[in-house]
Order: sequence, then C-alpha cells, then structure tokens
Amino acid sequence: MRNPTHRGGRGATSRRPLALAALPAALLALICAGPAPGATAPGAGPPARAGVRTDAHPGAARSAGRARTFDAAPARDALRRLLPRHWGQFTLVPDTTAGADTFTVSGTAGAITVRGSTGGTLLTGVGWYLQHVAGVDIGWPGDSIGMLPARLPAVPAPVTRGAQVPHRYALNDTDDGYSGPYRSFEEHQRQIDLLALHGINEVFVQVGAEYPYYRALQGFGYSPEELREWIPGPGHQSWWLLQNLSGFGGPVTERLLRERAELGGRIAEQLRGLGMTPVLPGYFGTVPPAFAARNPGSATVAQGDWAGFDRPDWLDPSSPVFRRLAAAYYAEQREVFGDSTMYRMSPLHEGGQTGSVDVGAAAGAIQNALHAAHPGALWAVLGWQDDPTPELLAGVDTSKLLILDGLSDRYNRLDREARWGGAPYAMGTIYNFGGHTTVGANSSVWIERFGPWRDKANSALAGIAYLPEATGTNPAAFDLFTDLAWERGPIDQRTWFADFASRRYGRPDAAAAAAWEELRKGPYSTSSGLWSESQDSLFTARPSLTAAGAAYWSPRSMRYPAGSVRRALDHLLKVDPALRGSSAYRFDLVDTARQALANHSRVLLPQIRAAYEAKDLTRFRALTAEWQDGERMLDAVTGSDPAFLLGTWLTSARSRGADRAEQDRYEYDARSLLSVWGRRSTSEGGFLHDYANREWSGLISELYAPRWARYFASLDEALVKKAAPREIDWHAVEAEWAGRTTRHPDRPSGDPYRLAAQIAAALPPAA
Repeated sequence: MRNPTHRGGRGATSRRPLALAALPAALLALICAGPAPGATAPGAGPPARAGVRTDAHPGAARSAGRARTFDAAPARDALRRLLPRHWGQFTLVPDTTAGADTFTVSGTAGAITVRGSTGGTLLTGVGWYLQHVAGVDIGWPGDSIGMLPARLPAVPAPVTRGAQVPHRYALNDTDDGYSGPYRSFEEHQRQIDLLALHGINEVFVQVGAEYPYYRALQGFGYSPEELREWIPGPGHQSWWLLQNLSGFGGPVTERLLRERAELGGRIAEQLRGLGMTPVLPGYFGTVPPAFAARNPGSATVAQGDWAGFDRPDWLDPSSPVFRRLAAAYYAEQREVFGDSTMYRMSPLHEGGQTGSVDVGAAAGAIQNALHAAHPGALWAVLGWQDDPTPELLAGVDTSKLLILDGLSDRYNRLDREARWGGAPYAMGTIYNFGGHTTVGANSSVWIERFGPWRDKANSALAGIAYLPEATGTNPAAFDLFTDLAWERGPIDQRTWFADFASRRYGRPDAAAAAAWEELRKGPYSTSSGLWSESQDSLFTARPSLTAAGAAYWSPRSMRYPAGSVRRALDHLLKVDPALRGSSAYRFDLVDTARQALANHSRVLLPQIRAAYEAKDLTRFRALTAEWQDGERMLDAVTGSDPAFLLGTWLTSARSRGADRAEQDRYEYDARSLLSVWGRRSTSEGGFLHDYANREWSGLISELYAPRWARYFASLDEALVKKAAPREIDWHAVEAEWAGRTTRHPDRPSGDPYRLAAQIAAALPPAA
C-alpha cells in the first residue's frame, strides 16, 4: 500500500461436497463439528450499532437483559500459553449479566478472578491486571513476565472496565504480506492471544483467502492450472486481494492452496472460540483475464495499472453473473472459514477505473450479494485516499458499514462526519509502512483526538482500527493505541509512558523512566499534517549522495530531534542489571541502538557528500569507512535479537515448498518483497524498490552494505581518475539478490548489551 497524496482522485447459497472432499481430514473434522457446546455464535453476535456506547460510557445502553453463555476453555488455553508459570492462579468466569465488552478483576494474593462478557474480554481483563496490578508487560514483541513473583499480588479492590467503543479492529490488508506471509499457526495464535490481551475484538483473516476464488472460478470457465498461475505467491497476495496485481511470485500449488485454507480456517475458529469476530474478505468483483468472453451476459472493466502491474479486471457488480459468482464465492468460503458477521472489501482501491459502471449501484449490488449470503453482515471498508467516495456511500445501507479510517492521525482539519455523511467509522492509525524498523508514532495526536471525536454531538466514531502495514515492530505504540478504547477519561501521555517504562521491565527504574521519557518527547510525539510514521534509515536506502530516505513513499527527513533517541540509548544502558534479562529489555535496547545508529546515517551522508564534492579523497575514505563500520555494527546488534533476523523470514518461506524448485520460488516471493518488490516496471516506474526496507541482520550484510560499498568504490575510483563515476544498474543488483538462495541464521547470536554499548561508544554524544 502506497502513501496517499490526499488530493489524488480516480477516474441463498448451496454447499458443494467437492469442496469438503478436497480438504484435509483435520479441517474437514473441524468444519463438520461446528461450534463447541455453549460457544458463542460466529463473530460473537452482530456488531453493536454505531453511536451506541458501551455501559462504561455515559448514557450507554446496558446489555444485561441479553445474557449469553460461552465456553471459557479457549481463553484458559490462551492464558496457559501467555503465562505458563502463573495461569493456574487465575479463575476465568463467564459473566452472562455483564455489559457488552466488560470485565471485572478481583481477588487475593495467588487467587485472581476475572469475570468477562466474552473469552477475549476475559483475556483483556488479565491484560489489565498484568499492567496495573502486577506491573509487567506482555508486549508485541518482548515481555517482562519473568519478573512476576511466584505468588501473584492481590487486587486492592474489584475493578470493572468496559470498552468505550464497540469496534476494536485490527490488521491492515497488507499485514499478512509485510508481517510474514509464511507464518505458522502457532505464530498466528500468538498474535490472536496478544490482540485479545489488549482488547481487540475484530481481526482480519487473510490467510487462505485465495481458496474461495480458486474453487468458485472453476465453475466460470477456468481450469485449476490457469487459476494457480493467476494467484500470486503468498508474499504478494495482499495486493491481489486489493485488486492491484496478479500472478507475481507464483505459480502456487494445489497443496499450498489447501494448506493455507486449512490454516485460515483454524485462525478463524481460534477467534470464534474467544468470542472475537473473524473479519473475512468479501467478494466485490475481481476476475481473471477474459472473464466476459467466457461468461456471456457479463461486463468487465479493465482496471489499468498499479505501480507497474496490470490490475485484474473488475466484474460489473450490477450484472446477474456477478450475483452468481458472489454466491459461489461465499459458499466456498463458508465451507472452509465458516460464517462471520463482518467482511472486508475496498473496491477501486488506489486508482481503480469505474468505466461506465454506476458506482452507487455497484456498491449496492456488492452489499446485496454479501447480505444474500450473510444477512445483516457488516461491510468494513478502508478510509484511504478518497475512499470511500460519496458515490459508493450513496449506494449502500451505511448502518451496515464501518469505515476503517487510515488517515485519522495523519492529516489536520478532519471532519469525518461531514466527509462520510455520518457513516460509522473507526479511528485508525498506520504508523508503520512496509514493515520498516523505525520507532515512533503520532501518539500525542491519538490522545488529542480520540476523546473529543468520540464525545462530540452526533459523533459517528464507533471504534478504533489498528492498521500498521506490519505488526510486531513497536510495542509502545500497540499498547497505547489499544488502551484508548478502554480508558474512561483522557490519557496523560507523560504519565502513560512513565507507567509503561515501569511495567516494561517489571519494576520501576530511574534509568528506564528517563529513557522512555526521551522516546516520548521525541519519536512518540511527532505531529500530524503530512506523515503518520517516522523516517526510515539511509543505511537501507538505494545509494546516492543525495539520498533522503529508503522508501519513496516515506518521510524524507527527521521527524523528531535525533538527540532524544541517542539519550534514550545511554539511559537504557544504565538500567539496573537485575532488569536486563527480559526479552522486553533486550528488544528495546537493540531497537534503540539500531535507531540511534540509523539516525546518525543522516548526519554522516552529508559529510561524505561534502568530502566527495571537495575532492578530498583522504576524508572521503575515512568517512566511508566510518559508514561501513556503522553497517557492520548494525548487522551485529540486530543479529542479537530474534525480531531482526532475515534468516527467520527466509526459512519460513522455504518451509512451505515440497521440493527445491517450489522452495526457491517461495524464497524469491519473500526476498523480492523486501527489495525490488516486483518486476522492473514496479521497482522503478512504481517507485516500490525498498518500500519494505528494514534493518535486519543478514539483509544489512548481504544487500544494503554491499550496495553502499559498490557505490562508494565507484566514487573513490572517480576521484582517483578525475572522471565521472560509473553508472550502476541498481535494479539489476537488487534483482540478483532477490534470486539468491543463500542461508542465514534464524537464531540470534551475540551479547545485545555489549553490542549496544559499542554503538553508544562509537556515536557522538547527543547535542
């Protein structure tokens, strides 16, 4: 997903036994078994109406008269995974009389009781206890649960909390691609556990979303072989579902399609077990080439170009053929994923062409097809660039629509009620693009806007939407943004970060508090107006003496004073040695050292340029040697934490291949996303090269550092020969790297404290 210019415009189902017969036995048993006795209905019932507050908000409606029972076993299983040494000290009690999305925490030392309205809410209550009573953090990533005492502390007095908004949505359409398209079920399960712990109740499920297309389109004139060529590799499927591309990174195999379908079905079932809503992709008209020629009576609209890719065609939703195909799609989806109450669709995303199609009528037909399969289901649409347009909104029942606003914290002077005519929306944030390893977020903007937007007269704000393009990179931002939905009053940012510093490492520490105060004042207090993420690193940029950023669509300069991160690193190195053993401390130390060094690249490169332009060969060589030393330190420090390893990314991709050729194909899918992104036209004309840059061990040493070394060598040669530097085809260099199959460690090595201290010693002190 590219960053918006903001001003840019644009032109009853049947079950098919064959679909079940084709599925693995384990998934078949899961589907046929249905919900566990006493479990909630799929999606935990219909979403609350927009504008109706929960019982925790003044004037909220109470739901005690609509008592439901549910099985707390999935929540207990999650608790066992989250707290393997302490889970037995919790009693989780389904509360059939509580208000919607409400928990109560009470108990004595070693005997904590959490009552809640759903399994997910029970876990949210556990998360509240860990933060506010036990004083520890289970972050994303990193935790301090090793600091918990053997006997958990008592709750001073019973505490009841209710969600301030009914919708707490998570995951960008790009998350599966940028966070890890080849992840295991256990990794997805961990993600669900963390989302529940932090109060999320609606989660986008993308894994396996290609399978309903694959099955349904075989009834509309396409062979399995043609469809497997059309469907891209898992790393690029996010953008295929957004109707931006097809085919790249494939072809996929029948076996992979089935495995991903089974995985997606398990993820959806895991969410249902916790009373959370699995948000499934809906059907809005994407079709393979030549669809109209094979299906008389249909009309398609060519969608043109997206970043150098030919977009798939769009089937006019007003046609009878669309209704039949949508019905077939939803029937196939039901067989694998079951039913839900919420579906994600964004027609005409990032520049789609409408042709002669009436957008309002098309939108109405899309919603009607959804409701024919799933009566009353909510349509979730992304608020991005000019979407959703007034024409689309005019054609639908907006009471059955939720706009996930991706720009809430990015621009100023926003009036969402006026913009969207009172349609319900969720305040969202996209503070990470492409999986960049950069700290920070416009967190002060979240705090300033959420309460007033929610409480103003005739507010249409009905939720939060956690939408970074990649998750698992910024634990403080995840914690704070999700807290918005559960705090009754305004959050004091300074107090929140002080409390976060305390629980992040398991107990108060003056150096930790000082470190996080520096981070709060710097990268976590960036302002709105143009950007929602911080700048990326020049170490990861395509080499140029005038490089201002790695990703074309990211900030071109520092968004906060660099000294804040530099001082934070010094403070973290002084944290009490007794607190340095947690994965939370290790991650934060490595991440802060990495960021301090990355920020220094913006100081060093202009000095290198000045030396080159002055033809000062001695100084040029000294400065470029310093740059290359920085890259070596960067590769080493990131190699000491599991969150920063290229090897994990590549090993995961290769694990899905049945033979060497398939393994190589999926590794290329994974590597290309990090580098060239797509073909040459995409990389160069679409400006997507390095869009997903990240400072990972292995990626630095094998791609970024050699790329800069080659560039500096060409400049050195030019100075010696008094000639113009040699031209380098950077796309060819990056494409060669994407095609490699070299192995990299998937386990960390080295002492993170020693490596971070080396970086601190090498950097100049903060100004």
